[in-house]
Amino acid sequence: MAVTYMTEEGYNKIIAEINYLESVRRPEISAQIAEARDKGDLSENAEYDAAREAQGMLEAKIAQLKAMISNARLIDESQLNTDVVQIMNKVKIRNTRTKATMAYTIVSDSEANLKENKIAVSTPIAKGLMGKKVGDKVDIQVPSGVFNFEILEITLGI
Repeated sequence: MAVTYMTEEGYNKIIAEINYLESVRRPEISAQIAEARDKGDLSENAEYDAAREAQGMLEAKIAQLKAMISNARLIDESQLNTDVVQIMNKVKIRNTRTKATMAYTIVSDSEANLKENKIAVSTPIAKGLMGKKVGDKVDIQVPSGVFNFEILEITLGI
């Protein structure tokens, strides 16, 4: 599994989710399995099958989250700057064709959230912006074609 870069806040959110899944959801599902088992014949017990399936999905989710944090590298926020675009920067860009402006914060894959204008460092737009400076014009290949952007501003996204 690849290294996942994340902020301390993102790391703490994942730890909290793992704790919730292990301390709350796991016992709830175990209780559902026990209750369904008490109802008798397991070969025709849909409640038992559903609870076992939920348990399998829960354990897979816990394993996925643990793998993600085991490969996590926390971003040293004191090392961030705005000279060039890098992870944890908020970048204001303008589409040179439509003149539309937008601002995105470049974050780790696990912290991406388009509703909050947080795009993953692995996306084509973020990859195209990385290492560029204010005033640079970049051509970025996305699935729908090539976009031309001008970097207007780089600020700390935290």
